[in-house]
Amino acid sequence: MEYSVLAKIFTLASLGFIFALAATPILTSFLYKYKLGKQIRNDGTTPLFSKMHISKAGTPTMGGVLVWGTLVILMTIFWFLDRVLHIAFFSNFDFYSRKETLLPLGALVGASIVGMADDWLDVKGLGHKGRGLRFRFKLVLYAIVAAVGAWWFYYKLGISEVYIPFLDLVNLGFWFIPFFIFVVIGTSFAVNETDGLDGLAGGILMISFFAYGLIAFMQGKNDLAAFICVISGALLAFLWFNVYPARFFMGDTGAMGLGVLLAIVAFLTNSVFLLPLIGFVFLAEAVSYLLQLFWKKVFKRKLFLSAPIHHHFQALGWPETKVTMRFWIIAAVSSIIGIVVYFIG
Repeated sequence: MEYSVLAKIFTLASLGFIFALAATPILTSFLYKYKLGKQIRNDGTTPLFSKMHISKAGTPTMGGVLVWGTLVILMTIFWFLDRVLHIAFFSNFDFYSRKETLLPLGALVGASIVGMADDWLDVKGLGHKGRGLRFRFKLVLYAIVAAVGAWWFYYKLGISEVYIPFLDLVNLGFWFIPFFIFVVIGTSFAVNETDGLDGLAGGILMISFFAYGLIAFMQGKNDLAAFICVISGALLAFLWFNVYPARFFMGDTGAMGLGVLLAIVAFLTNSVFLLPLIGFVFLAEAVSYLLQLFWKKVFKRKLFLSAPIHHHFQALGWPETKVTMRFWIIAAVSSIIGIVVYFIG
């Protein structure tokens, strides 16, 4: 039985990679045709950042559509072939299930659409100060997505417990809802902060999702594992074109949507307290950004040359590719540690 499940998971992961790879020329042609290029801030408030990244101006964004679009299309195709046309062979590849994949699918699409709207307004010079949706408005929209997920967990699935490694299950009661919202929003914005160098966020997301895919498989959540592996396959295809020099960027439609998804997958596998390990780089990026803001506010100077921390190393003179690959290595090691803690915790 496990062999057939593994065959399903790896086949779907391969299809995710192949489909996304084949769809990339269509997407890039569309992005270049309509000049949906990244705007690099150059208003004098971040001179070091602008100097390091001015060469990236005009590179198309919204490449994250490739990842979540691949998932939606493949899931729809296999669902249709299995449950509408009733072709028995394709029941082996249908990974839609109300219990395991409906919520992450809805949250991913909802958050990604909000991110797409923000990306579109940004590249067109529209919205708040010509830079897309106002931050507080975006925060409200993502909070709504997170609140729907929290409601689903608490009222529909009856989940209010979280597992703390080496301790036990802890019942948060109604406090599960604000905790869920905080983690989902925090993770999505942490992933978005990490998306600042070619291939950086995409590679770390792929590593993190692979770790959670393994955990889901070990828990017998086969549809969720397949779901995660399709995302991982599509991310691998995305990376093919996103590594330095990037053909296109992920954009908020990818970073925010996949950040929301990562947090929800952590809750679905009841391993949310492993997220700081499996997503250690995301945590470090977010903390460095917050520390920079705190230092500037309190001490009237910067703690880092530039924030988040990947820009600090870049400002020190590290080549962009060195920063990216070393952060990938850190992500891989921390994810392995997270998996080990899961097995022994």
